[in-house]
Amino acid sequence: MTEFDGLPLLRSPVAIAAFEGWNDAADASTAAVEHLEQVWEAREVTSIDPEDFYDFQVSRPTITMAEGETRKIEWPTTRFMVASPPGSDRDVVLIRGIEPSMRWRTFCESVLEICHSLEVNRIVLLGALLADVPYTRPLPISGTATDRETAEKYKVVPTRYDGPTGIVGVLQEAAGRAELDALSFWVHVPHYANNPPCPKATLSLLSRIEDVLDLPVPMADLAEQTDDWEKRVRAAAEQDAELGEYVRELEERVGDAGIQPLTGDEIASEFEKYLRRRGGSAGPTAGSW
Repeated sequence: MTEFDGLPLLRSPVAIAAFEGWNDAADASTAAVEHLEQVWEAREVTSIDPEDFYDFQVSRPTITMAEGETRKIEWPTTRFMVASPPGSDRDVVLIRGIEPSMRWRTFCESVLEICHSLEVNRIVLLGALLADVPYTRPLPISGTATDRETAEKYKVVPTRYDGPTGIVGVLQEAAGRAELDALSFWVHVPHYANNPPCPKATLSLLSRIEDVLDLPVPMADLAEQTDDWEKRVRAAAEQDAELGEYVRELEERVGDAGIQPLTGDEIASEFEKYLRRRGGSAGPTAGSW
């Protein structure tokens, strides 16, 4: 790669982005980007100065100590990594960070400015939401695209949601206004099993990334982790008769018109004890993203 103005000159790059926080139930979407960073040995090329975008009392910096001395302070931010997947004629820009606390429009401008400098031609945004879906079946993925042709090409299942959104929704809208091709994939995570990690949800998102890049993604041990995760959820359902019956009802509804996810209020009302037992909500519900 040739350096130009401090950034590398890339080959037909596509960007893939995910953000911790409200958009990231069970950490599934950021785990997908982190997985790609590892299997493709991505290297950091730049990051966004966090000073203007984060409340450091909410997203605190972390400190590394050694023998009583401060070695390093790690600030919450959004980092841009570049990967060159083996056998591919294009590079991939991996964007991973934390949903900002403030100045979202300026934050999106900063992200898109870097994408423009890297000559990114498409940005794929990943998210994860809580829904009433059976853990025993493939986890649904919904999303949006900037145009109908892109949506049809990648079989994006549209959402009819109207309501509060997170940084993923705001960034996608900003990308559209900047005439950057953008699409998003949101995996539906079982709300009764929302403690991270959720390897099955991460695996589902990675399969969509393969479609977009037309490139196989090394899955490492995600399949084995998914099997272990399903066994743990199955054991919980076997020990709780009410939860087990609920999962069976969800399985029966798959394929019916009634499979549309419940709103967040309905989920919280019907299964509050399960969410409370597992530490509360890990992200938006299917009725609020």
